[in-house]
Amino acid sequence: MSIAVFYQQRKQEIINWGRLLLLSFFLWSVTACNDPIVITPPPQLLGATLNSLVGDGEPRYSFDGKLLVFSSDRQNQRNIYLYDVPGQTLVNLPGVNLPNSIQDQPDISGDGRFIVYVSEQFGRPEILVYDRQNFSINRVSENLLVPVRQPTISGNGRFVAFGAERRGQWDIEIVDRGEPIP
Repeated sequence: MSIAVFYQQRKQEIINWGRLLLLSFFLWSVTACNDPIVITPPPQLLGATLNSLVGDGEPRYSFDGKLLVFSSDRQNQRNIYLYDVPGQTLVNLPGVNLPNSIQDQPDISGDGRFIVYVSEQFGRPEILVYDRQNFSINRVSENLLVPVRQPTISGNGRFVAFGAERRGQWDIEIVDRGEPIP
C-alpha cells in the first residue's frame, strides 16, 4: 500500500467521523428543542399571580389546560384560587373563600365550570361543589357525619368521589349529583 493511498483512506475516515459528529450534534440540538419549557411566573408578594411567598399547592388543571385550581395560605388562611393560564391572572370565585374558614384540596371539572373542594365553613370538613356559572355552592357530603378528604369531580361535573372515614378506615364515596350537566 502506498503512502498516498494510506493518507487517502485516513482522510476519508476523518471525514466520516466529522460527518458522524456533525449528525450527532444536529440530532442532539433537534431533540433538545423538544424539552419542556417552564412557564411558571415567579412568586410575588402582591398581585393576582400563580405563586406567592406563602404555601401554594394541590394544583389541578381543567381538561383544556386553560384553568388551574389550587389552594394557598394567602390571607393567613387556606383558600381556593383559580388561575387563568393564558391570561396569567387569578379568576374571582365569589362566595368560596369565607373569613375564618378553611378551604382546601380542590379539583376542577373538565370544562372548568365546577370546582370541588373540602371546606370547614360549616364547622366540620365537608365536600362542596362550586358552580362558576351561577355562583352557587352545593354541599355534597352534608349527610355524612364522618371525616372527608381528597375530592375529585368528573369531567362534566355530575359525579364526585372522595375519601370518607367509615368503620375506622378510609373508603371511597361516589356521589351522583343528578342528570348529566350540559
